[in-house]
Amino acid sequence: MNPPELPSPTEIPQPERTWAMFAHLSSFLGWIGIPFANIIAPLVMWQLKKDEMPFGSSQAKECLNFQITMSILALISFVLCLLLIGIFMLIALVIFDIIVTIIAAIRANEGVAYRYPMTIRFIK
Repeated sequence: MNPPELPSPTEIPQPERTWAMFAHLSSFLGWIGIPFANIIAPLVMWQLKKDEMPFGSSQAKECLNFQITMSILALISFVLCLLLIGIFMLIALVIFDIIVTIIAAIRANEGVAYRYPMTIRFIK
């Protein structure tokens, strides 16, 4: 399924691009010890701006889908820690999450709609 049609990067106003960037970066709140903040923050940002900022809304939704997917994979990795392979999976997930989230934030600030790899699209 293709993402919704968005204006070209030059047509997206800077405040909307900044909002989209912060939607991606908001997922890092989960790393500072706030339970489920990696999911709640993009969800709140999406709900706040879904009617007035199509680009920011689409990027918050994309981040939300990615963070839900990462949470499911982390849960599976925790269970697999009993077999020791889960430790390596958790390390790889953390590194992957940080790298692609930073890339997504940079692209969103440039006005480019970013699609996370390996994401289950729960919310369309």
